[in-house]
Amino acid sequence: MTRKKKEEQHEETVETKSVDEEAVEEAADEAPEEPSLEEQLQAARDESAELQDQFLRVAADFENFKKRMGRERSTMLKYAGESIFRELLPVVDNLERAVDQGVVDGVEAEQNLRALLEGVQLTLKRLVGTLEKFEVKPISSIGEPFDPNVQEALTMEASDTVPANHVINEFEKGYYYKDRLLRAARVIVSSGKDKS
Repeated sequence: MTRKKKEEQHEETVETKSVDEEAVEEAADEAPEEPSLEEQLQAARDESAELQDQFLRVAADFENFKKRMGRERSTMLKYAGESIFRELLPVVDNLERAVDQGVVDGVEAEQNLRALLEGVQLTLKRLVGTLEKFEVKPISSIGEPFDPNVQEALTMEASDTVPANHVINEFEKGYYYKDRLLRAARVIVSSGKDKS
């Protein structure tokens, strides 16, 4: 090869190298710089602090929620019977009216007694209706077989009309509240026919 050709090739190689180096430098200038380890560590600390702050806020919100629910539950339990008592107040009013009827001057005793009895019967009817409204229902006992699960035997009596181990009479009615026994009936149970 001639010297001239060698020089031309050398110039092309130098030009190519310088173009390649310039392209690499431009690419390096355009490429984002990698954050240093300190910057990465600081970014991680900042993110950790933010997450911890969010966690603490959520934990505080949850504690406040629990306290509010506790207060609301306490208030609800404290006043749970309010609606029942509100329904019973008219019964008290009717009983007071019935008592007032018993002390009216100048009215014959029989009329007064009849009015009192009528008032008490109406009051009882209203009270039973109120109890049924709240799903309090009486237990049917008279004439039924004795059931110690819902009845309490006070005594046993001989009876020609009621079979043995059946309820003759009730001293106090028993009641269910929804599906739960509220109060057992207090009853007198038949021991069967008198053997004497």
